[in-house]
Amino acid sequence: MVEKLYEGKAKILYPTNDAEILLTYFKDDATAFNAQKRGQIQGKGEINCAISAALFEWLETLGISTHYVDRPAPNQMRVRAVKIIPIEVVVRNIAAGSLCKQTGLPEGKILPFPLVEFYLKNDELGDPLLTSDRLTILALATPEQIEQIKFVTLKINQHLSEFFDRCDITLVDFKLEFGLDSQQRLLLADEISPDTCRLWDKAESDINARVMDKDRFRRDLGEIESAYQRVQQRVLEQIARKGEW
Repeated sequence: MVEKLYEGKAKILYPTNDAEILLTYFKDDATAFNAQKRGQIQGKGEINCAISAALFEWLETLGISTHYVDRPAPNQMRVRAVKIIPIEVVVRNIAAGSLCKQTGLPEGKILPFPLVEFYLKNDELGDPLLTSDRLTILALATPEQIEQIKFVTLKINQHLSEFFDRCDITLVDFKLEFGLDSQQRLLLADEISPDTCRLWDKAESDINARVMDKDRFRRDLGEIESAYQRVQQRVLEQIARKGEW
């Protein structure tokens, strides 16, 4: 059996015969609050892999460079090997979650512009928010790379917001990760799924019924699997109809 290179909370990375290509296995494991809460969501691995693969492929057609190569199995994705920049990039379109807790903004308030925030990717430290000066001092990326990350992130937000709108889903906020390949090219990495996005069903006005993402697990709302399945169905249906846009 091939020895794994890395195991995270939601995925396992394995080497392949090509040093430039890795195999990602998507797990059904679910965590929240920096892994203080743990559980499993049946079928989550396959669902998140399918959604991520479809969105990566679509973003590539729009000029967004990603680490995605192909999907050899329902819960497996081949990706380009990258050195992950230890920064979590969060984009917020609507106030929710930690932004409301930390600022007092009411949940659901539409922000005047997309808020891009950088967090240190470090569970032991609680993934703290990074100011521009902290980014400079920590030297996690060059100033030029930070500017490129923000520029690409805003483009991705525009594309994804419009895409999910066609799915009758509101993209409230989401997290991205980036990495550098062997040629030092900046690539979108990790995943785009209900694990990393806050998604609200536009047809639902109830604040609990509208939730279609990992908040159902965080807040013990139940019906987690069906919510993920609905996101997958709508995403894949939209991808299939993209020629009609």
